[in-house]
Amino acid sequence: MIDVMAVRALVAVSHHGSVIGAAEALGYSPSAISQQIKKLEKQAGGALLERHGRGVLLTERGLSMSAQGRKVLEELEQLEVTLMADPNKPSGPVRISAFSTSCRGLVGPLIRKLEQAGSQIQLHVIGEDPREAVERVANGEADLALVHNWSSVPLPIPEQLVVRELCNDRADVLVHREHPLANRQSVSISDLLDDWWMATPAGMICHEALMRMFAEAGVLPKIRLFDPDFSTHIGLVELGVGVALVPRLGRPELPSDVVALELLAPLQQREVKIVYRRSLSASPAINYLVEALQELAREP
Repeated sequence: MIDVMAVRALVAVSHHGSVIGAAEALGYSPSAISQQIKKLEKQAGGALLERHGRGVLLTERGLSMSAQGRKVLEELEQLEVTLMADPNKPSGPVRISAFSTSCRGLVGPLIRKLEQAGSQIQLHVIGEDPREAVERVANGEADLALVHNWSSVPLPIPEQLVVRELCNDRADVLVHREHPLANRQSVSISDLLDDWWMATPAGMICHEALMRMFAEAGVLPKIRLFDPDFSTHIGLVELGVGVALVPRLGRPELPSDVVALELLAPLQQREVKIVYRRSLSASPAINYLVEALQELAREP
């Protein structure tokens, strides 16, 4: 009989391209993953992996078994949810991947809500950019993700994932109170072309949104600092060394020296969503968390 863990190991190797990457993702040692693959190779009667540089490639037989194994794992997950979960008592561990400001604005309040209700759901949360979060859920390394996409930057979602809308999140331009525009209620990007900016690192969706915003004006932004944490951006605006585009979700109370200006041209808005695997659609825990997050998103 084929071991489910061995199939999971092969699927992970297929995705990560190495035994080490699969081991890190699954929480096992590389030697344990190798042993599982060898077990499958013995049952399959041939090699499933072949070395390629520092990584590995799947053989034709390995690719076929990995593709079929992925489907089996999805069906097994769906079966477990259907047969083992009590719809009236959502419980168990749930792995969540969420972008940073949603951790502060939604996941933190969600954890407090669960604790106050005496819930038996245990959350394990990792903060990361939406693209990585979608990939993690699609490959079974997380169960649910909070993601966003800016109006100017689409976020591809694989077909096997369910998408639930949460809210729209506006972003403001933050300036020091002594900035020439600080007394304005709103600004456009054309007012800010000569300012120094704080930005998230290249590769992050928020960075791409900022670059596209300036591209529409036909120039490149003058970026003074790259940092993934919007709290750092706020602190530097407080020092008067630049301006920043910062979303409202999860934004702390601004210091007295920092002013938020509404950006109207172009309007910068993020669509915040929940994604989870279709095979978890019947999970009481997932459905409970979706409803709880939607309630939190509706709160002022």
